[in-house]
Amino acid sequence: MPSITIETLINAPIQRCFDLSRNIDLHTDSMKHTGEKPIAGRTSGLIELGETVTWEAKHFGIRQTLTSKITEFDYPNYFVDEQVSGAFKTIRHEHRFEAHGGQTLMTDVFTFESPLGLLGRLANILFLKSYMKRLLVKRNEIIKQAAESFPG
Repeated sequence: MPSITIETLINAPIQRCFDLSRNIDLHTDSMKHTGEKPIAGRTSGLIELGETVTWEAKHFGIRQTLTSKITEFDYPNYFVDEQVSGAFKTIRHEHRFEAHGGQTLMTDVFTFESPLGLLGRLANILFLKSYMKRLLVKRNEIIKQAAESFPG
């Protein structure tokens, strides 16, 4: 199962980074290029433990929906969202936060399993893992920018 780990150092307090990472509106802004928008469940504000959000987006020219649920939550250190339904066989996205003085180390661990057996594994190698990594890096850039632009 492919796994992507990204570390982002942010010049902002841990609580701010945690809240921005679970903010539906900021996520929508960070994925504008895919047309991703929330269409069911929690559709704005801060998603909480046990809540779901259904996203609609266009990836690889195909309109898709994906529902994820917050399955673990330890404010402001850790939360996990997992796919409930969608194109992938499984998705698990761990969001970890560590305070370092006035900075926060935000670590994403994103694991997924593609459908279609051998064909899915081939897609992972050829393009899917790098595509997913680019989406996560873009998202983290937006979170970092938002967190560091807050006054005080």
